[in-house]
Amino acid sequence: MGFSDKHLSDDEQVIFHLHTHVKALIVPVVVLLVLAAGVGFGLGALPEGETIGTIGRWALLIVGVVVLIAWVIWPFLTWLTTTYTITNERLVTRQGIITRTGRDIPLRVINDVAYEMHLNDRILRCGTLVVSAASEQGQVRLDDVPKVQQVQLRLNELVREAHEEDERA
Repeated sequence: MGFSDKHLSDDEQVIFHLHTHVKALIVPVVVLLVLAAGVGFGLGALPEGETIGTIGRWALLIVGVVVLIAWVIWPFLTWLTTTYTITNERLVTRQGIITRTGRDIPLRVINDVAYEMHLNDRILRCGTLVVSAASEQGQVRLDDVPKVQQVQLRLNELVREAHEEDERA
């Protein structure tokens, strides 16, 4: 799912279009595997043909579906619908499953671009991008950006180019 051309101005080009790092899906995958094993074992262990077995099966399936939705499907949809797009003119963030929220920050109002990487982020090669803009919102934190160092370096270059264009104008 790329960034649609209809959301770009005439000379605007997409430099990066990113989802948050796939590490957000580690816990949902583990939960899915444990859930499948647990529900499978539970269905096999309950006695067949008895009322307690039938009720137990339905209860196990209902709990399994609720856990599946809350701990697997919802985090996956959150990951899928959270995107960071950097163009040659602006930084665009979009997130949300039911209610979509977005923010567009023109590169010319960005003052500083920094990143933070904890130990686990360094191992997984991701991090938090901290963008300081001359606006009411102040700092914007983009969590779990893949290849955060490369993104930060390129975004700094684009910001510098945008500031140079403003000075020439």
